[in-house]
Amino acid sequence: MASRFKLVFAVFLLVLLFDFCRGSMVGVCYGRNADDLPTPDKVAQLVQLHNIKYLRIYDSNIQVLKAFANTGVELIVGVSNSDLLAFSQFQSNADSWLKNSILPYYPATKITYITVGLEVTESPGNTSALVVPAMHNVLTALKKVGLHKRIKVSSTHSLGILSRSFPPSAGAFNSSHAFFLKPMLEFLAENQSPFMIDLYPYYAYRDSPNNVSLDYALFESSSEVIDPNTGLLYTNMFDAQIDAINFALMALNFRTIRIMVTETGWPSKGSPKEKAATPDNAQTYNTNLIRHVIADSGTPAKPGEELDVYIFSLFNENRKPGLESERNWGLFYPDQTSVYNLDFTGKGAVDMTHGANGTNSNGTTWCIASSKASESDLQHALDWACGPGNVDCSAIQPSQPCFEPDNLVSHASFAFNSYYQQNGASDVACSFGGNGVKVDKDPSYDKCIYLTSRGFNKTAASNMTAIASTSSSTRTEVCAWIAGFFLTTLFPFLF
Repeated sequence: MASRFKLVFAVFLLVLLFDFCRGSMVGVCYGRNADDLPTPDKVAQLVQLHNIKYLRIYDSNIQVLKAFANTGVELIVGVSNSDLLAFSQFQSNADSWLKNSILPYYPATKITYITVGLEVTESPGNTSALVVPAMHNVLTALKKVGLHKRIKVSSTHSLGILSRSFPPSAGAFNSSHAFFLKPMLEFLAENQSPFMIDLYPYYAYRDSPNNVSLDYALFESSSEVIDPNTGLLYTNMFDAQIDAINFALMALNFRTIRIMVTETGWPSKGSPKEKAATPDNAQTYNTNLIRHVIADSGTPAKPGEELDVYIFSLFNENRKPGLESERNWGLFYPDQTSVYNLDFTGKGAVDMTHGANGTNSNGTTWCIASSKASESDLQHALDWACGPGNVDCSAIQPSQPCFEPDNLVSHASFAFNSYYQQNGASDVACSFGGNGVKVDKDPSYDKCIYLTSRGFNKTAASNMTAIASTSSSTRTEVCAWIAGFFLTTLFPFLF
């Protein structure tokens, strides 16, 4: 009995460790509203080829579930709006669906979430009242087979579920949805399931270009939007939308429910009026999104908070109605060639070809801190660059190549230049609220090498330390220490 208890305890510790060490992740939505897509078997091969580990599908298609067996890819499967009535009325319907559509393929096919309903507040039929009863019945079906801890149940929503999203601190749910929203949030909190939201900064920009800048929507802004109620600074629309949800949840006293973004992305082609729908903008948005997410930087309201995100969509879908952009959200064409290159690790070299205002080919410039800047302004700009700006500031930490001279101007200069070079060496990337200045003399000294856009990978490697280049490095170090401690100390003790 004692040895059995020790084994259970050890497994429990390992589960906690794996959960802590996982960090934020990026997946892809596999929509199939098209008549020219490759077979699910070929899609499974494509997904593995590009190292995509997480996938969302919108139903429980048998051929898809079979295709992803033994691939290690984790799936979100869906119960469609058309099935909500049947699932909400009779427990037996949820039981039969689980028995026939899920259990024959699990666990060979790794299913981690079931979404019950799709943006029901946007659906033409009045299905909102059916969602929570259907969710309860799906959960009960999972409990009967002992899978309710391994497969979580939730439902997806559009940002339209909010009545207000700006400023983020004023985020509030639409009161017309209160009748089903409160019991849903209680369900999510009780079962530790995420609040699933579909976010599209593209639409915010497209529909209001005079109020939302393209750079702000693309994670490219070097200036901040200040929330007047909290003083929090936002450098991108994505974070602002997430925090609007965070504040809406907090206003209803649901502080422990985590958010999962089940759709976001940017179209690569649009109608003549959709001028921002281009391959360059789509690549920029999704590349910056991936880097932002895997850095575990969180949002201004919840810094460091894990956030799982799914990019829409795997393929262009030619049967989707609406404007031209609706059929061009894909990362791949139906022939499986890439619409544009995308690095899912978030660690690839920065593509410097997009900097429209970059320096000319005859000379190189750097960005350093202005000697006229105040100490408080420099500190604020430095904090932003090393935080939301996703600059690798490990080189200015104690005992690292650029720590000396240990003063604010020197440290800010290194961080400003790194951000400047990473973002195409454009004029706007050296702004920092007027605290950055461009120079044509290399500020590198001793072993401290300042980045250039031409030699980004090489110079970055020169300053590379054992510390990883994102805030997730701390998690990695802690995980490595805990794992080592477990193996060398606790494991022998337990066994």
